[in-house]
This record gives sequence, C-alpha cells and structure tokens, in this order.
Amino acid sequence: MANRACARHILVKTQDQAEAIKKQLKRGADFGKLAKKHSFCPSAKRFGDLGEFRRGQMVKPFDDVVFKKPLHIVHGPIKTKFGWHLIETIYRK
Repeated sequence: MANRACARHILVKTQDQAEAIKKQLKRGADFGKLAKKHSFCPSAKRFGDLGEFRRGQMVKPFDDVVFKKPLHIVHGPIKTKFGWHLIETIYRK
C-alpha cells in the first residue's frame, strides 16, 4: 500500500467555480495555468503542485482521492473545509 504521493490541485471557493474550471480542463486547458490563475491555495504559485506528502497529512476527503482514485485523472470537485478542489495525483509510492 502506498504511503506517499505527489499531487496537484486547484482550490476555489464554490462548486460552480470548480465545475467551470473542470469544463475548461476537459476542453484541453492547461492545469497549471488554471491553478495559477484561479486557485487560492499557496500552491498556485507552483501551478498547483503540492509536492510529495504522506498519507494522513491532508484532510480525509483529499487523502481518499489521492490514495484511492486513478492517477493522472482530474477528480472533483471535492469538498473539504478549505473549499472545492480539483485534484490530480501524479504518483504514489
């Protein structure tokens, strides 16, 4: 079972914002550019890249996506206490 992962995300305040951004992604928009433009997480400066983290370091709904859902697919919108996320897991190990 993987205990570490690398992911990137876009964090916005509303589900509607997240849905609109996800539509842009499906049409081929660049994840990193959208993260830099729309995300209010400090990771936006790094195009949404959260780097590597351990299982349990993120809130449970976020962790569940990163450690259980398929890699390289944008999942969401996912609601946490921070807002609405679009999450892409890059790798797990």
